[in-house]
Amino acid sequence: MTARLVLLRHGESTWNLKNLFTGWYDADLTELGRSQASSAGADMDEAGVRPDVLHTSLQVRAIRTANLALDAMGDPNDDGDPSGRLWIPVRRSWRLNERHYGALQGQDKKQATEQFGKDQVFEWRRSYDVPPPALDLDDPRHPRFDSRYAALPADVLPAAECLADVVARMLPYFYDGIVPDLRDGATVLVVAHGNSLRALIKHLDGISDADIADLNLPTGRPLLYELGSDMRPVDDTPLEERFLGDLEAARAAAEAVARQAG
Repeated sequence: MTARLVLLRHGESTWNLKNLFTGWYDADLTELGRSQASSAGADMDEAGVRPDVLHTSLQVRAIRTANLALDAMGDPNDDGDPSGRLWIPVRRSWRLNERHYGALQGQDKKQATEQFGKDQVFEWRRSYDVPPPALDLDDPRHPRFDSRYAALPADVLPAAECLADVVARMLPYFYDGIVPDLRDGATVLVVAHGNSLRALIKHLDGISDADIADLNLPTGRPLLYELGSDMRPVDDTPLEERFLGDLEAARAAAEAVARQAG
């Protein structure tokens, strides 16, 4: 028996549009982002991939993307129910949040490149184990000032993260929160962020620390995994061929991510 896991990066956010380092800032979707989210739901629906359980981060761009995608899905019983699949169980965790960009959060990527140099910014963005400069504890951007994290121990809240840090915080949730739903036979939809999903893809596909730097995940494009009992892909289908919907559009969107200034 195989398990179905769908990964969906949120649609374009207001800070994506401005080319800012977003991280844990709670940017909402643009109109394009909303359209991308609805299209993702339609792509899943057309492919016959209808989620039974939803997992999201605590960030509104992921939550709104998930709701719009589920709302765009038709009723498999064709009885005119207008609710799509908004009724499925929902689980949320901070462990699916975007990578925290530390002191870069809110900075224009192009300006950061001009200030620190292309090589330094690329290392902060894409190296596996080099985080950007950390926020001071009294910086208002620090997550300890955000009420949604008030119940978390202070020592788990990041002030800056590299991708290795995201893998370390995300994997416990994958094993303890997502895998049980997969083992129960549910089709699981995870709506999260570029780096939290890159961390999960790295784990699922066994991508090396060096090669993960080249993975660019497009916004609003559902990615389908068929997993075996070991929670690994059942075949070696190339990543880009796992996207649902228009594959050429997914490739173009990934290339656009790669061309970003930082």
